[in-house]
Amino acid sequence: MKKDILSLLDLEVADFQYLFLRAIQLKKRFNQGISDRPLIGKSVGLIFDKKSTRTRISFETAMIQLGGTPIYMSAQDTQISRSEPPQDTARALSRYLDALVIRTFDHSMVETFAKHATIPVINALTDSFHPCQILSDIMTIIEVKGGYEGKKIVWIGDGNNVANSWVNAAAMLDLELVIATPKGYEVPERVKKSSAKRRSKTALANTPSKTTFTNDPLEAIKDADVVYTDVWASMGQESEQIKREADFKGFEVNKELLSYAKSDVIVMHCLPAHRGEEISEDVLEGSHSVVWDQAENKRHMHKAILETLILKTNI
Repeated sequence: MKKDILSLLDLEVADFQYLFLRAIQLKKRFNQGISDRPLIGKSVGLIFDKKSTRTRISFETAMIQLGGTPIYMSAQDTQISRSEPPQDTARALSRYLDALVIRTFDHSMVETFAKHATIPVINALTDSFHPCQILSDIMTIIEVKGGYEGKKIVWIGDGNNVANSWVNAAAMLDLELVIATPKGYEVPERVKKSSAKRRSKTALANTPSKTTFTNDPLEAIKDADVVYTDVWASMGQESEQIKREADFKGFEVNKELLSYAKSDVIVMHCLPAHRGEEISEDVLEGSHSVVWDQAENKRHMHKAILETLILKTNI
């Protein structure tokens, strides 16, 4: 049976653990000059309806380094742009490809593809979730901090798709997570409810959640081990930029705010970053920043995801 990753709630706890271990192993072997090519003769299609730098290139290089072939398709260059139903595209592409990676706006699009495709479908970002980003981010925390258990992870900024995926991850892995957003920009209730419902079906069912929500960034960041931020206006929200700059006053991750975190705190950002808005230049380029490690780890995590879903290994 095929496995899709549309949100992190599609995974079991064992799946998380396997992907973290495999991605770290693949990275170590790559840095040692060892070539792992288990996907020779396999192909993955990338349908991108949103612009991308890191996600696109990391998926493409991941597939190439595993011996397979990535095929990039702008949605505007496919029959989808001429109103072909996504279920028809999904069925046809299933006859050509071994997996499909989709980056689009409406989350229902990837759900429709997954329902009708006979190959694994991977969400490379929708307006609702960004699951592969969080998998590589937690991999980075494991590398830098030795693990995520007992670490206070603080999100400062918009309750967007990346924040939603952090809430999903916290429900499954029992992370200590604090989400700090301005009023009116909170994580949607539907995301909180679906995460709680999924948690109730795990071994954590009788364990109180360690996820808290606040509108106070200063209170949230106290004693943080990890501080994470993202742009205030995501793709498709550019018209709200000026209003959001006013609404997000006090939410910039700068040296003053960071001084309330632990002395060995790490700062994360999924990029691209707007210096002087959600994060200051000196913090982004400072000694606490691990953003470039994050960016690199997307490739290795995507290797683990592609290998695992296509070959149906341990998942």
